[in-house]
Amino acid sequence: MEIRVQKIIADAGVCSRRKAEELIEQGAVKVNGHPAQIGMKADPYRDLITVNGERIPSPREQRSVYLMLYKPRDYLTAMSDDRGRKCVSELVADVPERVYPVGRLDLNSEGLLLMTNNGEFANLITHPSHEIPKCYRVTVHARVTDEQQVALSTGVEIDGKKTAPAEVRVVTEEENRTVMLITIIEGRNREIRKMCEAVGLEVARLKRISIGSLRLGMLQPGHYRELTDEEVGMLVTTARNNASKAVGRPRKKR
Repeated sequence: MEIRVQKIIADAGVCSRRKAEELIEQGAVKVNGHPAQIGMKADPYRDLITVNGERIPSPREQRSVYLMLYKPRDYLTAMSDDRGRKCVSELVADVPERVYPVGRLDLNSEGLLLMTNNGEFANLITHPSHEIPKCYRVTVHARVTDEQQVALSTGVEIDGKKTAPAEVRVVTEEENRTVMLITIIEGRNREIRKMCEAVGLEVARLKRISIGSLRLGMLQPGHYRELTDEEVGMLVTTARNNASKAVGRPRKKR
């Protein structure tokens, strides 16, 4: 099956799709000896694709890598940064394969971040319709009222669109500090922080502790481990089951 060349390059773990497009525009990518063009398609199993003269291995030759990383605060969920800030790529520099983040955590957030070199897996996990639940431990600088908890649970409007219902549970409550567990099925940019801001709560700390059945456990900040075959299988099964349910679900009106 033919797919876009920039996607083949990204799926092979060479670089991001955007960077691959830049390389194509620079003439650094060739397909069967001919310069590639933006939008060109190729068969990753049959066609010879090179980047700066180096052949990209076919999917049959690539070892799929699936990592769980504890992203510390003050690290960008990125492979590089033109401003010199710390990136999660530095934490997996000893991994022989080029892995990249699945989804993201913002600079000031921490916790479970998946990394892989398998583009199909990454798309499966991040696609909005697959609704894989993600749980966050959220600390705010205030007591949380019943009204605020209900609003977070039922959905609040951020960026002109209401959030999907969330599961909200108060774990610890003090005079000027509350710790909650918030589980969401969406993956909108800075969603948890914006949800809290919408109901008048300031987030002091945000830590993702699980994705689907996968839990951060005792993994320490800055460390990573490979997922087991069983863990990968459970994530894939959850995503595919949710995708099947979404097919017959009526489309929401905006």
